[in-house]
Amino acid sequence: MIDKKRFNKLLTIKEELFDREKKYFSIHACSSNSSIRRRADKTAENDHRLPFAIDTDRILYSEGYAKYIDKTQVFSLVPNDLITHRALHVQFLSKIARTIGAFLKLNLDLIEAIALGHDIGHPPFGHDGEKMLNELSKKYIGKPFLHNLQSVRILENLEKRGAGLNLTFQVLDGILLHNGEEDFVKTSPTKKIGFDYLDELIKKIEDKGYIETEPSTMEGCLVKICDTISYVGRDLEDAITIKLISRENLPEDVKKILGDTAGKIVYNLVVDIITESYEKDYIGLSEEVAYALYKLKNFNRKYIYQNKKIKTQHKKLKKMMNLLFEACLEDLERKNIKSPIYRDFLANMDEKYLNNTSKPQITIDYISSMTDRYFKEIFEEKFLVEKLPRYFE
Repeated sequence: MIDKKRFNKLLTIKEELFDREKKYFSIHACSSNSSIRRRADKTAENDHRLPFAIDTDRILYSEGYAKYIDKTQVFSLVPNDLITHRALHVQFLSKIARTIGAFLKLNLDLIEAIALGHDIGHPPFGHDGEKMLNELSKKYIGKPFLHNLQSVRILENLEKRGAGLNLTFQVLDGILLHNGEEDFVKTSPTKKIGFDYLDELIKKIEDKGYIETEPSTMEGCLVKICDTISYVGRDLEDAITIKLISRENLPEDVKKILGDTAGKIVYNLVVDIITESYEKDYIGLSEEVAYALYKLKNFNRKYIYQNKKIKTQHKKLKKMMNLLFEACLEDLERKNIKSPIYRDFLANMDEKYLNNTSKPQITIDYISSMTDRYFKEIFEEKFLVEKLPRYFE
C-alpha cells in the first residue's frame, strides 16, 4: 500500500501531465481531462494514471483481450504458426496509429486504448464466423450481430462478471465506429460526445446494420484508417506465406506507389497520412495513395478473402455453428447446469446478467466469446462420441 505522501506526489505529477498536454497537443487532439465515463469511478478519479491510460490497462488485462491469442485474422483453419492472429493485429494497429499520432500531436493513450479494444467482439473464425452469428442473431433476436457492436457490449456489459469496465465514451466511440472503413481521401471527427449519443448510435446500427458516421475524435478517425493499413499488407504476406498467391500477382501500379511487401506498404501509407494530415482537422491520404490503397484492398478481396481455396470448409463450419447454437440454447431452456454454457460462461457471470438477458442473447454472447480452439473443443464435447471406461467398477 502506497503511503499518503508518495500518493499525493503522484497526483501532483498527474496534474503536470494534464498541463503538458495543453502545451504539446494539437488543437485537434482529444485532451485526457475531457474524458467522461458512464458511471462515477473512484478508482479512475484517484488514480495517478491519466484516464485513457487507465482504459488501456483495463482492456489489456481483460478476459476478452486474452482470447485474441487464439482468434485468427483470415486463415482460421491453416496450420501455420506464422499466420496472423488478432493478438498480433491489434498490436500492429496500435503501433502504426501511435507512430502517426505522435507526429500529429494526438493523444497516444486514447489511440492505444481504441486500437487494443477494437476487435474484442470478434467471434471464432473471423468474418466468416461473424456472418454466421449474424444470421442466427437476426433469426432468434431480431437484430444483427456485428463485431463492433459486440466489442462495446463485452466491454460495457460482460467483462467483470457483467459489471463492465466502465471505459470512457471516447474509447467506446472509437471502438464502435472503427469498422466499415470506406475508401476515403480524408475523414473528420464529428466531435459529438456523451453516452446518450453513444446509445443512439448503437440503436441506429442495430436497426440499420450500418451507419455512415465517423468517430467523435481525431484519434478515433486515425485508428479507423490505420486498421486498414495494419491488415492489408499483413494479409498479403500471410497469403504469400501459405502460397495462396504470389507477390508477382500484385497490380503494377500498386507496387509502384505502395510497394510489394507489408513493410513497404505500411511505411508509404504512414508517410502519406502524416504529410497529408499534419496540422489539419482531418485524417487524410493523397488521392494517388488513396487510389492505390483502394486497388490493393480490391485485390485482397478478390484473390484472398473470397478465394475458394480457403472456403472449402465453410459449409461444415456453418453447420457446426448452427448445431452448437441450438444445443447451447436448448441447454439453457432445459436448465442443464452440466452444459459448458453454464460451466464455462454463466458460472462466471453475475445473477443480474442471467435474469436480465434473453436465452438467445446469452447463447450469442457465449459463442462469440469463444476462441477458434475452444469452439472446436466444445463442439467435440457436445457432438462426438467419447470413449467409455474399459471396466465399470
